[in-house]
Amino acid sequence: MYRTIEIDRNNLTLMGVKFSDLKSLESTANAIGTNMFEGFEPTKELIQLYVDWKTGLISEADFLTNLYTIYGK
Repeated sequence: MYRTIEIDRNNLTLMGVKFSDLKSLESTANAIGTNMFEGFEPTKELIQLYVDWKTGLISEADFLTNLYTIYGK
């Protein structure tokens, strides 16, 4: 079942995770929303991990390692 996610365009946050600009926030929210129809359940932790990777705070290797840790694969 589809559920809403918290999007605050004034403060540029998605589920409490801060984005640098509105375009990035909206494109990420749209991608997440589309995947939610397929059963994806986003978490604040996962969105923060994605933002950290997209902004260069963590490497792709660290991003993937953290994903495997979260999802056990």
